[in-house]
Amino acid sequence: MSFKKVDLSFQSCKSEYDDASVVIYSCPMDATTSYRPGTRFAGNAIRVDSFGIEWYSPYREMSLKDYPTCDIGDLDLPIGAVEDALEVIYDTTKQILKDNKKPMMVGGEHLVTLPVVKAVAEKYPDLHMIHLDAHTDLRDEFFGRKLSHATVLRRCFDVLGPGRIYQFGIRSGDKHEFDWAASGNTFLRKFDFEGLAETIQKLKDKPVYITIDLDVLDPGVFPGTGTPEPGGMQYKDLLKAFDLFEGLNNIVGADFVELNPYLDPSGASTAVAVKTLREMVLILHK
Repeated sequence: MSFKKVDLSFQSCKSEYDDASVVIYSCPMDATTSYRPGTRFAGNAIRVDSFGIEWYSPYREMSLKDYPTCDIGDLDLPIGAVEDALEVIYDTTKQILKDNKKPMMVGGEHLVTLPVVKAVAEKYPDLHMIHLDAHTDLRDEFFGRKLSHATVLRRCFDVLGPGRIYQFGIRSGDKHEFDWAASGNTFLRKFDFEGLAETIQKLKDKPVYITIDLDVLDPGVFPGTGTPEPGGMQYKDLLKAFDLFEGLNNIVGADFVELNPYLDPSGASTAVAVKTLREMVLILHK
Protein backbone atom coordinates (compact mmCIF):
# COMPACT_ATOMS: atom_id res chain seq x y z
CA MET A 1 0.00 0.00 0.00
CA SER A 2 1.36 3.43 -0.93
CA PHE A 3 -0.05 6.90 -0.45
CA LYS A 4 0.32 10.18 -2.27
CA LYS A 5 -0.41 13.73 -1.21
CA VAL A 6 -3.64 15.18 -2.58
CA ASP A 7 -3.95 18.26 -4.78
CA LEU A 8 -6.23 19.98 -2.27
CA SER A 9 -4.27 19.56 0.96
CA PHE A 10 -4.69 21.02 4.41
CA GLN A 11 -2.96 24.41 4.47
CA SER A 12 0.77 24.07 3.76
CA CYS A 13 0.91 20.31 4.45
CA LYS A 14 2.18 19.41 0.99
CA SER A 15 5.12 17.11 1.75
CA GLU A 16 5.52 13.86 -0.14
CA TYR A 17 4.44 10.84 1.86
CA ASP A 18 7.94 9.37 2.09
CA ASP A 19 9.28 12.64 3.54
CA ALA A 20 6.52 13.23 6.10
CA SER A 21 6.62 12.37 9.79
CA VAL A 22 2.90 13.18 10.33
CA VAL A 23 0.16 12.03 7.93
CA ILE A 24 -3.27 13.65 7.78
CA TYR A 25 -6.19 11.61 6.47
CA SER A 26 -9.94 12.04 6.74
CA CYS A 27 -12.63 9.37 7.13
CA PRO A 28 -15.89 10.46 5.45
CA MET A 29 -18.27 8.20 7.36
CA ASP A 30 -21.44 8.98 9.29
CA ALA A 31 -23.25 5.69 8.83
CA THR A 32 -24.23 5.24 12.51
CA THR A 33 -25.02 8.88 13.29
CA SER A 34 -28.16 8.85 15.42
CA TYR A 35 -29.29 12.48 15.14
CA ARG A 36 -28.05 14.83 12.42
CA PRO A 37 -25.74 13.31 9.74
CA GLY A 38 -23.23 15.21 7.64
CA THR A 39 -19.82 14.63 9.24
CA ARG A 40 -18.69 12.80 6.09
CA PHE A 41 -18.21 16.22 4.51
CA ALA A 42 -15.87 17.56 7.21
CA GLY A 43 -12.50 16.65 5.67
CA ASN A 44 -12.79 18.60 2.46
CA ALA A 45 -14.56 21.53 4.14
CA ILE A 46 -11.56 21.79 6.46
CA ARG A 47 -9.13 21.67 3.55
CA VAL A 48 -10.91 24.44 1.65
CA ASP A 49 -11.17 26.71 4.69
CA SER A 50 -7.61 26.02 5.86
CA PHE A 51 -6.32 28.64 3.47
CA GLY A 52 -7.95 31.25 5.71
CA ILE A 53 -5.57 30.66 8.62
CA GLU A 54 -1.88 31.37 9.12
CA TRP A 55 0.78 28.67 8.88
CA TYR A 56 2.25 30.01 12.11
CA SER A 57 0.77 29.17 15.52
CA PRO A 58 1.51 31.78 18.19
CA TYR A 59 0.36 29.22 20.78
CA ARG A 60 3.00 26.64 19.80
CA GLU A 61 5.46 29.19 18.36
CA MET A 62 5.77 26.84 15.39
CA SER A 63 4.86 27.03 11.71
CA LEU A 64 3.29 24.26 9.64
CA LYS A 65 5.60 24.99 6.72
CA ASP A 66 8.63 24.04 8.83
CA TYR A 67 7.51 20.46 9.50
CA PRO A 68 7.09 17.64 6.94
CA THR A 69 3.40 16.72 6.84
CA CYS A 70 1.53 14.84 4.14
CA ASP A 71 -2.22 15.03 3.58
CA ILE A 72 -3.48 11.94 1.75
CA GLY A 73 -7.08 13.19 1.67
CA ASP A 74 -10.40 11.42 2.17
CA LEU A 75 -10.15 7.65 2.38
CA ASP A 76 -12.27 5.78 -0.15
CA LEU A 77 -14.83 4.23 2.19
CA PRO A 78 -17.73 2.03 0.98
CA ILE A 79 -20.96 3.87 1.72
CA GLY A 80 -23.26 2.03 4.12
CA ALA A 81 -20.85 -0.85 4.78
CA VAL A 82 -19.73 -0.04 8.31
CA GLU A 83 -17.39 -2.95 8.99
CA ASP A 84 -15.79 -2.72 5.55
CA ALA A 85 -15.22 1.01 6.02
CA LEU A 86 -13.62 0.44 9.42
CA GLU A 87 -11.33 -2.15 7.85
CA VAL A 88 -10.12 0.39 5.28
CA ILE A 89 -9.35 2.86 8.09
CA TYR A 90 -7.55 0.16 10.07
CA ASP A 91 -5.42 -0.93 7.09
CA THR A 92 -4.52 2.68 6.28
CA THR A 93 -3.52 3.45 9.85
CA LYS A 94 -1.51 0.25 10.14
CA GLN A 95 0.48 1.15 7.03
CA ILE A 96 1.15 4.69 8.28
CA LEU A 97 2.46 3.26 11.56
CA LYS A 98 4.52 0.61 9.76
CA ASP A 99 6.18 3.45 7.85
CA ASN A 100 7.08 5.08 11.21
CA LYS A 101 4.79 8.05 10.76
CA LYS A 102 2.21 9.49 13.13
CA PRO A 103 -1.48 9.30 12.14
CA MET A 104 -3.56 12.47 12.36
CA MET A 105 -7.10 11.37 11.53
CA VAL A 106 -10.06 13.65 10.87
CA GLY A 107 -13.64 12.36 11.15
CA GLY A 108 -16.31 11.62 10.28
CA GLU A 109 -18.43 10.31 13.12
CA HIS A 110 -16.67 9.17 16.28
CA LEU A 111 -16.82 5.46 15.41
CA VAL A 112 -13.95 6.02 12.96
CA THR A 113 -11.64 6.34 15.99
CA LEU A 114 -11.99 2.64 16.78
CA PRO A 115 -9.97 1.13 13.90
CA VAL A 116 -7.26 3.75 14.41
CA VAL A 117 -6.95 2.85 18.08
CA LYS A 118 -6.92 -0.84 17.21
CA ALA A 119 -4.00 -0.34 14.82
CA VAL A 120 -2.08 1.94 17.19
CA ALA A 121 -2.53 -0.46 20.12
CA GLU A 122 -1.03 -3.28 18.06
CA LYS A 123 2.16 -1.26 17.70
CA TYR A 124 2.07 0.16 21.24
CA PRO A 125 0.68 -2.49 23.63
CA ASP A 126 0.85 -0.10 26.60
CA LEU A 127 -1.32 2.47 24.80
CA HIS A 128 -3.41 4.92 26.86
CA MET A 129 -6.14 7.27 25.60
CA ILE A 130 -7.16 10.82 26.45
CA HIS A 131 -10.74 11.49 25.35
CA LEU A 132 -12.32 14.97 25.26
CA ASP A 133 -16.05 14.85 24.54
CA ALA A 134 -19.52 15.94 25.63
CA HIS A 135 -20.70 12.31 25.55
CA THR A 136 -19.68 9.19 27.43
CA ASP A 137 -19.82 6.94 24.32
CA LEU A 138 -19.68 3.95 26.68
CA ARG A 139 -22.86 2.08 25.75
CA ASP A 140 -22.29 -1.58 25.02
CA GLU A 141 -25.01 -1.45 22.35
CA PHE A 142 -26.98 1.34 20.73
CA PHE A 143 -30.16 0.47 18.81
CA GLY A 144 -28.98 -3.11 19.01
CA ARG A 145 -25.60 -2.37 17.42
CA LYS A 146 -22.19 -2.95 18.95
CA LEU A 147 -20.60 -0.61 16.41
CA SER A 148 -21.92 2.93 16.80
CA HIS A 149 -20.73 6.44 17.49
CA ALA A 150 -22.39 5.96 20.90
CA THR A 151 -20.39 2.78 21.68
CA VAL A 152 -16.98 3.78 20.34
CA LEU A 153 -15.23 4.29 23.69
CA ARG A 154 -16.67 1.01 24.98
CA ARG A 155 -15.17 -0.74 21.97
CA CYS A 156 -11.86 1.06 22.55
CA PHE A 157 -12.04 -0.25 26.11
CA ASP A 158 -12.40 -3.75 24.67
CA VAL A 159 -9.07 -3.15 22.90
CA LEU A 160 -7.18 -1.43 25.73
CA GLY A 161 -8.68 -2.81 28.95
CA PRO A 162 -9.43 -1.07 32.26
CA GLY A 163 -7.58 1.98 33.51
CA ARG A 164 -6.27 3.05 30.10
CA ILE A 165 -8.93 5.61 29.08
CA TYR A 166 -9.18 9.12 30.56
CA GLN A 167 -12.33 11.08 29.70
CA PHE A 168 -12.88 14.82 30.21
CA GLY A 169 -15.68 17.32 29.59
CA ILE A 170 -18.39 14.64 29.71
CA ARG A 171 -21.89 16.00 30.29
CA SER A 172 -24.24 13.60 28.53
CA GLY A 173 -24.90 9.88 28.65
CA ASP A 174 -27.08 7.21 30.20
CA LYS A 175 -26.76 6.64 33.95
CA HIS A 176 -25.41 3.13 33.47
CA GLU A 177 -22.54 4.56 31.41
CA PHE A 178 -21.45 6.86 34.22
CA ASP A 179 -21.83 4.01 36.72
CA TRP A 180 -19.82 1.67 34.51
CA ALA A 181 -17.00 4.21 34.21
CA ALA A 182 -17.04 4.87 37.97
CA SER A 183 -16.59 1.17 38.72
CA GLY A 184 -12.95 1.51 37.70
CA ASN A 185 -13.20 0.93 33.98
CA THR A 186 -12.31 4.47 32.86
CA PHE A 187 -11.37 7.73 34.54
CA LEU A 188 -14.28 10.07 33.77
CA ARG A 189 -14.36 13.75 34.67
CA LYS A 190 -17.75 15.39 34.25
CA PHE A 191 -18.28 18.89 32.86
CA ASP A 192 -14.70 20.22 32.60
CA PHE A 193 -10.99 19.48 32.19
CA GLU A 194 -10.10 19.43 35.88
CA GLY A 195 -7.55 16.71 36.54
CA LEU A 196 -6.10 16.80 33.01
CA ALA A 197 -2.78 18.22 34.21
CA GLU A 198 -2.44 15.39 36.73
CA THR A 199 -3.32 12.85 34.05
CA ILE A 200 -0.65 14.29 31.74
CA GLN A 201 1.92 13.92 34.50
CA LYS A 202 0.82 10.34 35.14
CA LEU A 203 0.99 9.40 31.45
CA LYS A 204 4.05 11.51 30.68
CA ASP A 205 6.20 8.65 29.41
CA LYS A 206 3.42 6.33 28.20
CA PRO A 207 2.34 6.01 24.57
CA VAL A 208 -0.79 8.17 24.36
CA TYR A 209 -3.50 8.53 21.73
CA ILE A 210 -5.69 11.66 21.85
CA THR A 211 -9.26 11.69 20.54
CA ILE A 212 -11.30 14.90 20.55
CA ASP A 213 -14.99 15.04 19.77
CA LEU A 214 -15.40 18.72 18.99
CA ASP A 215 -18.84 18.74 20.61
CA VAL A 216 -16.91 18.96 23.88
CA LEU A 217 -17.07 22.66 23.03
CA ASP A 218 -20.17 24.64 23.88
CA PRO A 219 -22.65 24.97 20.99
CA GLY A 220 -22.15 28.73 21.21
CA VAL A 221 -18.56 28.10 20.12
CA PHE A 222 -19.16 25.07 17.92
CA PRO A 223 -22.76 24.75 16.66
CA GLY A 224 -21.82 22.70 13.60
CA THR A 225 -22.14 19.23 15.08
CA GLY A 226 -24.73 16.49 15.02
CA THR A 227 -25.43 16.26 18.76
CA PRO A 228 -24.81 19.67 20.40
CA GLU A 229 -24.75 19.70 24.20
CA PRO A 230 -25.14 23.02 26.09
CA GLY A 231 -22.83 23.71 28.99
CA GLY A 232 -19.60 22.94 27.16
CA MET A 233 -16.06 24.22 27.10
CA GLN A 234 -14.81 27.45 25.57
CA TYR A 235 -12.11 27.38 22.90
CA LYS A 236 -9.59 28.87 25.32
CA ASP A 237 -10.14 25.81 27.51
CA LEU A 238 -9.22 23.59 24.58
CA LEU A 239 -6.11 25.68 23.90
CA LYS A 240 -5.06 25.18 27.52
CA ALA A 241 -5.52 21.44 27.05
CA PHE A 242 -3.25 21.63 23.99
CA ASP A 243 -0.61 23.36 26.12
CA LEU A 244 -0.85 20.49 28.60
CA PHE A 245 -0.53 17.90 25.83
CA GLU A 246 2.95 19.25 25.15
CA GLY A 247 3.94 17.67 28.47
CA LEU A 248 3.44 14.20 26.99
CA ASN A 249 6.64 12.64 25.71
CA ASN A 250 5.08 10.01 23.46
CA ILE A 251 1.91 11.08 21.64
CA VAL A 252 1.63 8.35 19.02
CA GLY A 253 -1.47 9.54 17.18
CA ALA A 254 -4.51 11.76 17.38
CA ASP A 255 -7.86 12.55 15.86
CA PHE A 256 -10.77 14.90 16.08
CA VAL A 257 -14.27 14.13 14.93
CA GLU A 258 -17.89 15.25 14.55
CA LEU A 259 -17.66 18.49 12.56
CA ASN A 260 -20.81 18.77 10.46
CA PRO A 261 -20.02 21.80 8.26
CA TYR A 262 -23.53 22.15 6.80
CA LEU A 263 -25.09 22.71 10.23
CA ASP A 264 -23.21 25.99 10.62
CA PRO A 265 -23.61 28.11 7.47
CA SER A 266 -21.56 30.88 9.10
CA GLY A 267 -18.42 28.75 8.70
CA ALA A 268 -17.39 29.43 12.30
CA SER A 269 -17.43 25.74 13.28
CA THR A 270 -15.25 24.79 10.34
CA ALA A 271 -12.84 27.56 11.34
CA VAL A 272 -12.67 26.02 14.82
CA ALA A 273 -11.85 22.63 13.29
CA VAL A 274 -9.21 24.13 11.01
CA LYS A 275 -7.43 25.80 13.90
CA THR A 276 -7.69 22.62 15.95
CA LEU A 277 -6.04 20.61 13.18
CA ARG A 278 -3.20 23.10 12.89
CA GLU A 279 -2.51 22.90 16.62
CA MET A 280 -2.76 19.10 16.75
CA VAL A 281 -0.41 18.59 13.79
CA LEU A 282 2.17 20.84 15.42
CA ILE A 283 1.80 19.04 18.76
CA LEU A 284 2.42 15.71 17.00
CA HIS A 285 5.58 17.14 15.49
CA LYS A 286 6.74 18.67 18.76
